[in-house]
Amino acid sequence: MHRNAREVELSLWNYFFENGSRRDVADALSWYQNEDGGFGYALDADNWNPDSNPYQTSMAIRILRNIGFTDMEHPVCQGIFRYLYSEKDLMDYGWRFCIPTNDNFPHAPWWQYDEERNLVESIGPTCDIATFILKYMDPGSELYRKTEKITNQLLTGFQDCENFGDMGIAGFMGMVETLKELKYGDYDYDAFWEKIKILVKNSIETDVSKWAYYGVRPSNYIIGPQSACYEDNKEIVEKELDYLEQTLPENGVWGITWTWFDNNEKYAKEFAISENWWKAAAAVDKLVLLKNFGRLETGQGR
Repeated sequence: MHRNAREVELSLWNYFFENGSRRDVADALSWYQNEDGGFGYALDADNWNPDSNPYQTSMAIRILRNIGFTDMEHPVCQGIFRYLYSEKDLMDYGWRFCIPTNDNFPHAPWWQYDEERNLVESIGPTCDIATFILKYMDPGSELYRKTEKITNQLLTGFQDCENFGDMGIAGFMGMVETLKELKYGDYDYDAFWEKIKILVKNSIETDVSKWAYYGVRPSNYIIGPQSACYEDNKEIVEKELDYLEQTLPENGVWGITWTWFDNNEKYAKEFAISENWWKAAAAVDKLVLLKNFGRLETGQGR
């Protein structure tokens, strides 16, 4: 990690395994933040667009949420407020997943701008951003009012929705959990959880032999025994934990399970760099998972 990771992944490593601070993580995120407060610069290592965009901003929001960072006076959070209040790339359906200027920089194929695809793939980042706004931002603002409208559209359409995109289910999990705590609206959150549990169970790839390729593992949704979806998926979670222990290289970290496919040749050098960045990020996630389930020998790294 210390030889290969970027500062943001290293700060997360330090936080989870070497007594690092939450503020160090927030400070590291600021290097990917533009003056308008949005995020770019390959915070998501598959998209090298430096321009502020909703997905990479939602990624920063998730990182802060995952470490329990709640200091909204910190410059990185104030910047997020500023970006969101600008309403950049806010559409009637939510925040765009991919933006037009992605096409001008090295990127994986799924970051190619496609407004029709945005209608589905925007669900995940929109859930993350909307939840952040409803929890932390000014209830009297025009943005808050628009966010309420989008949130209500998402929640009222949830039961009938058939396509959530790659990140929509996880997005709804975070939204429903937080909005239930906030007592937001007159919604049957228990009914939401019933469907979420079904969606999670049905989307997990149970054929372990396919995990060497890009697929949905339990850890896409379940990061610890406290997860609402853990009890229904105990057996496959244990298989993933075993799999991680069995596939960890002796002198390295796990490889990633995807490439840039059609863009590999065009951006060969950039993908090689991106791959190394992702290995560090994935190592943190996987070791945190093992730690949360008591599979590490100590609370510190190894």
